Amino acid sequence: MLNRRHLIAAAGAAALALPAARTARAQTALRFTLDWALQGNHAMWAMAEDRGIYRREQLAVRMDRGFGSGDALVKVGSGAYDVGFADFANAVKFNAENPQNRLVMLYPVFDRTAAAIVTLRGRGMERPQDVAGKNLGAPEGEASRLLFPAFARAAGIDARAVRWTSMAANLRDTMLRTGQVDAVSGFLFTVHFNLVGLGIPEDQILGWPFAEHGLDLYGSGVFARAEWIERNPEAAARFVRASVDGLKALLADVPGGMAALKRREPLFDEALEARRFAMTRDRSIITPNSRANGLGHLDMERARQLVAVNAEALGVANPPSAESMFTDRFLPPRSERML
Repeated sequence: MLNRRHLIAAAGAAALALPAARTARAQTALRFTLDWALQGNHAMWAMAEDRGIYRREQLAVRMDRGFGSGDALVKVGSGAYDVGFADFANAVKFNAENPQNRLVMLYPVFDRTAAAIVTLRGRGMERPQDVAGKNLGAPEGEASRLLFPAFARAAGIDARAVRWTSMAANLRDTMLRTGQVDAVSGFLFTVHFNLVGLGIPEDQILGWPFAEHGLDLYGSGVFARAEWIERNPEAAARFVRASVDGLKALLADVPGGMAALKRREPLFDEALEARRFAMTRDRSIITPNSRANGLGHLDMERARQLVAVNAEALGVANPPSAESMFTDRFLPPRSERML
């Protein structure tokens, strides 16, 4: 038979359990799509889950691999996913053609686009301007290829003197290795480490990122549909805050981040992806701008440049305004985003 002390203790335990139950019920479920199969930089969201950051923000996030930035844009725009991570260049065309499903960048994770020209030593190129007169390869419609005319203007390259060979994305790196093309365009950290995987020594790979040679555009980031944002402003802010904190956790513990992805994908190559993330970190995430102004800092003039350049590249006659495509209202305070 329970005495009075036991009854009081039981009542107290029950009272303490009620807030926990309410907290569990209050969690917001989010569907989140990546841009591609798991790569090193995606560990920021794996760590957000494993380190309890999502739980702190009362989020229950389902993270799925992606099949390209364009696919991620369509999936979020259609409502199949709530938030996504992708290169935002093609959103210019998407928003122009689908104003009812307008997409908005909430947090530019990559302060600089990873688009680049990549070649191998011995191909007669030692600087970006040397691609004039050469044969470049890339899939038709690939973002860096579409941006090349703007990059050429910024870098002083005669774009008319460049020949292009089209191929499937999975053949690009092999065709460069075998000499069927002189150079390729693509994301620097993707092409570089694909070549490493094909047995090319790293000191034989040359890469010229567009952002470091005159075309300083934003790259990939967290985005959502405008209509969803207006219905879920608190969830949007909490997910962005969790993303920033997840990135800071990854920056502080790269091996831990790679291990977090390995737990999700047994075939994940921790050593290679740690090197891929280091390149991504040093060339696209930690930049003079992010050091001075914090992770995710939004410079609307740079956002306008991204819209203008992509509108030209994609033939968008009446592009949406940068103000309709970018917002910093959901970013944490600057003090919480400093490196």
